[in-house]
Amino acid sequence: MSETLARGGLRVGSPVVYGGAAACLLLLVLPFYLDRFWLQAGLFAMAAALGAIGINLLTGATGQLSMGHAFFLAVGAYGYCAFAGNGTDGLAGLGLPGWLAAVLAVALAGLAGGVFSPIAGRLRGAYLGIATLALIFIGQHVLFNAHDLTGGYNGRAVPPLSLFGLTFDDSELLVAQVPFGAVEKLWYLGLVLLLVGFLFARGVLRGRPGRAMNAIRDHRIAAGVMGIPVARYRAAVFVLSSMYAGLAGVLLALVFQRTVPEYFGMALSLEYLAMIVIGGLGSVAGAVAGGVFVSLLPQLLNRYSDALPLVSAPGTGGVAPGEAARYLYGAAVVAVVLFLPGGLAGLAARRPGKQAGPNDPSSPDDPRNPDSPKTPKNTKNTKKPTPTPAPTPTPTPTTTTEPSGEAR
Repeated sequence: MSETLARGGLRVGSPVVYGGAAACLLLLVLPFYLDRFWLQAGLFAMAAALGAIGINLLTGATGQLSMGHAFFLAVGAYGYCAFAGNGTDGLAGLGLPGWLAAVLAVALAGLAGGVFSPIAGRLRGAYLGIATLALIFIGQHVLFNAHDLTGGYNGRAVPPLSLFGLTFDDSELLVAQVPFGAVEKLWYLGLVLLLVGFLFARGVLRGRPGRAMNAIRDHRIAAGVMGIPVARYRAAVFVLSSMYAGLAGVLLALVFQRTVPEYFGMALSLEYLAMIVIGGLGSVAGAVAGGVFVSLLPQLLNRYSDALPLVSAPGTGGVAPGEAARYLYGAAVVAVVLFLPGGLAGLAARRPGKQAGPNDPSSPDDPRNPDSPKTPKNTKNTKKPTPTPAPTPTPTPTTTTEPSGEAR
């Protein structure tokens, strides 16, 4: 365990380890003390963080711009409803178990990404962004017009998830004399999904695939010369990003308990791009931080609209909480681009007093650091001294003496 932490730049007993353990413990006990609003807001943040990790793998790590992330969230959400629905509401449904429906919905989102992956493997930059933008219009048209599958404008109800005999619905379950409803049960499911998604994405970026993705992002031609299959990697990352979006869509559907086509529009895709820019491109922790920030901001403004200036309920003459939230994180995007290119992750990395890891060039023990005692000062202009040969000893003439003491 200590070796694993050391490889990750962490030391047993460091403030980072203790802080992470305290945060995990706090997240585990929150359902016992918080009301439904805060737990629901936290679940929205978890779903947003999962989707942000997916698009960060595509845009932040590989350099592929995608404007169609909301389409794959809709595939995951409506796919779960179609697989788990039993048809009693007059809509199409296969009546599968909830856990199987969730797995198939994520696979369906990955399949949709695989169908589009040949295009994603050959396009890049703004061209890929325009191509993925078409997915939004296609998805909106299908969601509004396929009434038997999606329910049309009114959407459709989301069947509850069942896992290991536990149903994630509003039927109360007493845990330490605290009634657990659907939100409390889903809280722990969301934590597990977010933890697994975080660790998997971090492992991908720290391994050989991550190095290949960064090489494609930084210099595509050089990556191809080095033998990296650029098109194949782009297509694979697009599929992986689509599966993350499908998983986020399933979690969103379970929290909302109803899917609405209008939610999965272009504005949602722009919000996910704002998440990864604010959090930090190419950083998994930054994607989580950006997702939490962008998803919680409108809910907090809506909660405290009465106490905030210029913010009021829609239709009362002031700025609606949703609009105010868009203004604020739009300003945050501009501020990050101008003054903090690394986002929130870069700000955390540059905080004063942060201990450098063993492989960090800023570490005093790293030879790459010019202030390291292992590295001589001004090594660029310092020549290696030429060793001076040792002087050859001169032989001393020997003299012999006679018994009389005279030298010959």
